[in-house]
Amino acid sequence: MSNREKIVVLEKDMEIQKNYIKQIKEYIGKSKKIPTACVQTFGCAQNENDSEKLKGMLLSMGYELGNEPEKSDLILYNTCAVRAGAEDRVFGNLGALKHLKRKKEDLLIGICGCMIQEEQVVERLKSKYKHVDMVFGTHTLHKFPQILYETLEQQHRVIAVEDSDGYLVEGIPQKREDPYKAGVSIMYGCNNFCSYCIVPYVRGRERSRDKEDILRECAQLVQDGYREITLLGQNVNSYGNDLDSGIDFADLLGEINRIEGIKRIKFMTSHPKDISDKLIETMAECENVCEYLHLPFQAGNNRVLQRMNRKYTKEHYLSIIDKVKKAMPNITLTSDVIVGFPGETNEEFLDTLDVIRQVEFDSLYTFIFSPREGTPAAKMEDVLSREEKQKNFQTLVDLQNQISKKKNDAYVGKTVAILVDGVSKNNPEMMAGRTEGNKIVNFEAKTAKPGQIVPVKITKAQTWALIGEEV
Repeated sequence: MSNREKIVVLEKDMEIQKNYIKQIKEYIGKSKKIPTACVQTFGCAQNENDSEKLKGMLLSMGYELGNEPEKSDLILYNTCAVRAGAEDRVFGNLGALKHLKRKKEDLLIGICGCMIQEEQVVERLKSKYKHVDMVFGTHTLHKFPQILYETLEQQHRVIAVEDSDGYLVEGIPQKREDPYKAGVSIMYGCNNFCSYCIVPYVRGRERSRDKEDILRECAQLVQDGYREITLLGQNVNSYGNDLDSGIDFADLLGEINRIEGIKRIKFMTSHPKDISDKLIETMAECENVCEYLHLPFQAGNNRVLQRMNRKYTKEHYLSIIDKVKKAMPNITLTSDVIVGFPGETNEEFLDTLDVIRQVEFDSLYTFIFSPREGTPAAKMEDVLSREEKQKNFQTLVDLQNQISKKKNDAYVGKTVAILVDGVSKNNPEMMAGRTEGNKIVNFEAKTAKPGQIVPVKITKAQTWALIGEEV
């Protein structure tokens, strides 16, 4: 049996869910009031994409969408399990909703997402958060209409959690959050089992969507006026490994690039062990693929990388970066770094600083190690104190801030293409947008409108943003 034959595409299941959507819409239609639903997301771009599907289903069922929990009839938390801090915030917010539930007896509260695939989380919800009406995991997200229908009809809590190597579900309604930029999931799950990461346990094994479904979704987005598409997956470089078609991620990228009218293509997240020379060449050759690469290296010491089960070395990572820079001299590079992984010494941390100095990333997403129950790293012993880890973390941040400012200074005087997001959050008299390398630019506008790609001359550089004026 091939890997692909192990993956079930739940076409019949979606027909069942469409029937539940119809029944809930009829149920709501009998009421004098249109109910409001509030979906709050904790986590990564994949979580955001899942929330857009939840919102799409809610709209199809007759709900209005709102952002204020206290004014809502249904509150749904879509959760992340990557770091303990995110889980703590979710439980804190759930606890606060208990008081709101007492005031509004008809209020429905649901929690879904990656956290719910953790057994200890579900047991905690069962015993201490009995005011939560719906509990469902990543593998049952497509069954949300059925879960909601059973909650409304039977008026008791529904817990729907499945352990599965994964399904593929097409045809879920989706309410896009941004009118000009869209995320498109090309695959789900992860096979890497980094020793610190809970994702393979909560998202299941890698499974790739069929190329035709992805191309159809991207073409429709372009037709609907979207200017930028970000291809999503826990490890996009593994796309196609479970397919029998022989297509890989570089092939997919090339085909999406040929969609007429597409302007910008990005992707995340990439794993260094799977990035190929073919992919680097494809990025350089495809005019609509942004010269932007997010390539997490996590740590610079080989012993630490081995304990992380990352399956590459510092030298291998640097060789990849060298190839990328030669193929695309203007590439914008970002990465993830974990400080204070169990067993990492102060001397080994210096190797991480060395990688940062050699590569000169435009920006970094940095974290102090957070143990996740159920992963091998959670049982590993530390050699550094919390204070030492915090000191190393601050050293890293200070170094990266200097590099980020230096990289941004090089933009002053240049004219760059900006995809306009809208009015600047920092200055209502200015517009804001991003370069193809994802750098934030606040600029004085002349004719620029949201969704347009306009030339902007950079006049000033800050550590985290650029200032300019429309040309």
